[in-house]
Amino acid sequence: MTETLQKYWSEVGQQARAASRSLLKASTAEKNQALQLIHDEILKNVDEIISENQKDCDVARGNSLTEAFIDRLLLDKGRIETMAQGVVDMIALPDPVGEITDIKPRPSGIQVGKMRVPLGVIGIIYEARPNVTIDAAALCIKSGNAAILRGGSDAFHTNQCLAKILQNALFQTNLSEHSVQIVATQDRAVVDLMVTAKNYIDVIIPRGGKSLVERINANATVPVIKHLDGVCHTFVDEFADLELAVKVVDNAKTQRYAPCNTMETLLVHENIAKEFLPKIAEIFVVKTVEMRVCEQTQIILNEHEISTLMATDADWHEEYLGPIIAIKIVKDLDAAIAHINHYGSHHTDVIISEHYSNTTTFLRMVDSACVMVNASSRFCDGFEFGLGAEIGISTDKIHARGPVGLEGLTSQKYIVLGHGEIRT
Repeated sequence: MTETLQKYWSEVGQQARAASRSLLKASTAEKNQALQLIHDEILKNVDEIISENQKDCDVARGNSLTEAFIDRLLLDKGRIETMAQGVVDMIALPDPVGEITDIKPRPSGIQVGKMRVPLGVIGIIYEARPNVTIDAAALCIKSGNAAILRGGSDAFHTNQCLAKILQNALFQTNLSEHSVQIVATQDRAVVDLMVTAKNYIDVIIPRGGKSLVERINANATVPVIKHLDGVCHTFVDEFADLELAVKVVDNAKTQRYAPCNTMETLLVHENIAKEFLPKIAEIFVVKTVEMRVCEQTQIILNEHEISTLMATDADWHEEYLGPIIAIKIVKDLDAAIAHINHYGSHHTDVIISEHYSNTTTFLRMVDSACVMVNASSRFCDGFEFGLGAEIGISTDKIHARGPVGLEGLTSQKYIVLGHGEIRT
């Protein structure tokens, strides 16, 4: 690691820490003004963004990266306008910072409550999608946090263009120009500096593939908000409305294959398996979804001349991110819950049932960040939950869990209001 990189990182970290302290004083109006200016600057510079993004896409093609990867990298006029609209939409969201709740009088005369405050400096490390740069910047500004953003090298030209746009917007406000900094080097050693910089960064948020998250989690001394996998389940109970179940299961798997909230494993109660499985399997056949199944499922579907593959134990752990699904018949509700808690990734899990006691038990016993009744797992999303934009889905149990929006980027501290009371 070069002395030049160490010096550069130290400067970025110090500037971010100073900016985080100045942001504590920022009013909602000042933060909203910054968001409006970012929106305006993006739209003023559409042609430049497209030009710089084309450089990244050309490099990606030259490196024989897949068209799916290039599609994640690509910014066209429509995507840029959507990105800008997401920033201005955040203006309408309530500002969580400074909210005082749970004020309670104590016998001593003091009043004890909680105030919501920013986390401080947030480091975000992400891959490919350059729209994350703007989403993350806007979320951090609105929640009163300074941000250090390290995008993937594949989007370097695009991100440096967006950095200039963010700086131009911040120069026009009362906020520190260092409120958002985008790392200006492609040296991967800077990631190791970020994840161990406890004096500069309060929390790290990785957004990318499993290998990125595992690497960061293994090396970080700074707290990490993360999820590794989205092994999401849907359990069709014996008391399910089967027409509803077909609709929800189909959507949970096939509406989009790649997102982390897409269903990967379908569990079916043995009492309704013969009736339900052929109905959903016919849809999967039409949509060319490969089915990896337990022995009982294979016997049932063979009777309907529906081709399947025998699942291995690895399939119950797998996040396919594609047109493949694992299917298993289970004895009862307890068996479904046990399977989910053992094989799942604690992301999003669903029960389809009209039985109140079973749904209540499922909600209470499944150990996941989001647990649903009679709805597609694809709803686990900050926008769908009314949070506006999100920085990611957390499967951690401490602090943020589930979609991490503005409130998830804040914490609470106790406050005491007194009138001269003394402790005796």
